[in-house]
Amino acid sequence: MKNSVYVVGVGMTPFVKPGANEPYTLMGVQAARSALEDAGLDYKSIRQAYVGYAYGDSTCGQAVLYSLGMTGIPVINVNNNCSTGSTALFLARQAVEAGIADCVLALGFEQMLPGALSNVYTDRPSPLDPFMRVTEDVQGHSNAPMAAQLFGGAGVEYQARYGTKNETFAKISEKARRHAAHNPRAIFRTPLTVEEILGSPPIYGVLTRFQCCPPTCGAAAAIVCSEAFARRHNLTPSIAITGQAMTTDFGSTFSEKSLMKVVGYDMTAEAARQVYEQVGIGPEEVDVVELHDCFTANELITYEALGLTPEGTAERFIWDGDNTYGGKVVTNPSGGLLAKGHPLGATGLGQCAELVWQLRGQAGVRQVEDAKIALQHNIGLGGACVVTMYQRL
Repeated sequence: MKNSVYVVGVGMTPFVKPGANEPYTLMGVQAARSALEDAGLDYKSIRQAYVGYAYGDSTCGQAVLYSLGMTGIPVINVNNNCSTGSTALFLARQAVEAGIADCVLALGFEQMLPGALSNVYTDRPSPLDPFMRVTEDVQGHSNAPMAAQLFGGAGVEYQARYGTKNETFAKISEKARRHAAHNPRAIFRTPLTVEEILGSPPIYGVLTRFQCCPPTCGAAAAIVCSEAFARRHNLTPSIAITGQAMTTDFGSTFSEKSLMKVVGYDMTAEAARQVYEQVGIGPEEVDVVELHDCFTANELITYEALGLTPEGTAERFIWDGDNTYGGKVVTNPSGGLLAKGHPLGATGLGQCAELVWQLRGQAGVRQVEDAKIALQHNIGLGGACVVTMYQRL
């Protein structure tokens, strides 16, 4: 029999610009300690730890956690590009569900450098080479940042298919800034108008500078446990992970010459399908979503991949305000990657923390009224996608 899995503690540091951060060792400890305090647990209660980061030497997880205690537990270091944090959570949930460990820590952090992402190792093939070959086949060579070419190209494809206005993409960033204004942990809290967003320097395709997430430093953590563990430790298991799926790329990523598929549309759609099937709940019942808005173009196409709105209707969904407070489903109340920030290893766990706070009713001014069902989407090129459903019991 599978164990039910509960999130009993979350923690998150403020997300900041490179250079304004503490070292990853301190950020990671702060997030983990916050999660332990939130749960009311001592580190000695943790039976396994999955620690995610995209940039760093091997065993950085141990370097962080040894400051909390050297208890001899398994510490597994995780790297799945931008979906690293949710991959750590996926592994932690599996361990509890399978009965391998009854209380597990998922921790993610990132100490990034300024500027766009680029290959670290230039003396060997990059895992993203096949993705860039398709990109160049479709839209030719460009000196724009790699990720902007990929996601900007997906936006261009969507725009060509449905006639989407440039202002529609910009409205996503405007929403992100409006939401982040109420998040003290967000990197960008100053509101922007659609005109200011469109007037910022062009990056690639439909994207301008203010439609791209920033390099970010920060850390986040979650503690998951079984119901039996919670009862033994007098915890209230009120937030459950009721569905979760991880997918990787399908043949369509490369064979169909579609930039939307190159950046993970099919991975997202399949992971979401699996989660809805696991739980028996459809997208129309979801109250709040944290999704992977690394670029405005990705948020727009993800609305449809997650089934939040039918194919080809994302523009109307945005202009009707169905993606924000008072609409059908509040997306990225935290400000998302665009405004809260995107420290790669911490992002998925930062999303988890926001949704747990929302379901507990602890989100303050940005609280989604009577939130009971939450959906998380975190994607990494190369590739992996994790979709998670949480429910308040």
